[in-house]
Amino acid sequence: MNKKSKSSDILKNEKATTKNSAREWAEALIFAAIAAAIIRSFIIEAYRIPTGSMENTLLAGDFLFVNKFVYGARIPFLGWRLPEFKEVENGDIVVFKFPKDPEVNYIKRCIAVAGQTLEIKNKEVFVDGKIQPFPPEGKFIGDTMPPGHPDINIFPTFSSFNKDYYGPIKIPKRGDNVTLNAASFYTYKDVLEYEGHSVSLMGNQVIVDGAPMATYEVKQNYYFMMGDNRDNSLDGRYWGFMPESNLVGSALIIFWSWNPDISLLNPIDKISSIRWGRLGSLIH
Repeated sequence: MNKKSKSSDILKNEKATTKNSAREWAEALIFAAIAAAIIRSFIIEAYRIPTGSMENTLLAGDFLFVNKFVYGARIPFLGWRLPEFKEVENGDIVVFKFPKDPEVNYIKRCIAVAGQTLEIKNKEVFVDGKIQPFPPEGKFIGDTMPPGHPDINIFPTFSSFNKDYYGPIKIPKRGDNVTLNAASFYTYKDVLEYEGHSVSLMGNQVIVDGAPMATYEVKQNYYFMMGDNRDNSLDGRYWGFMPESNLVGSALIIFWSWNPDISLLNPIDKISSIRWGRLGSLIH
């Protein structure tokens, strides 16, 4: 074999090796992207705390990992949910799609689950008549509103509730048959809409999908969510029940935390604001 032939073979081999390497890198990147998408969709997803509604349990600027499979991860585009490992329990800190805007994720503590009766008296939470422990890092920052002084922003509309004296109200449970009339309309209006119905009120009659309806069987479980910063939280007291279909996952661990009010354009102060003591903290 002459020198020209050898050089040609070497060049061909180098080109083949380069092509194989490029293909291997492309395959590795595709696999990594698929693996990341699977992990993000079904197992773990990062979440940033944007507000102070969960202070001091969670602070604005905390970055969390959220366990998505524990309550049954949702299959993208299909709307199906995988089997759950556990049900939502009182006290769980839950990430969920905000019922009034499912494009936005919220994080709150579950205060009452489906079938339980919730009442707040003088800022203290009672579930099925039993007082519930206050979160160790929770706080109050406002005055107590007196009983019998309704807040027009409180759910349900036209109730006598306010943020500190609320209920009693029963959390809807799958299979419940609820009475529909003028008195209950604003309590269950959202429930029917979350479950795919159009609903309106005509006199004392509730109209569902164009026809009068006096009772309705609830199709899924609901939960009542509240922030640990009880006087500074847009939670279930203002927008009502959280449907099971909106569950995203359970807050797991803080992997990063710094002051969100400091700009990245000020790197020295930003790095100085890292809350080292919070990194790796389990959330409960």
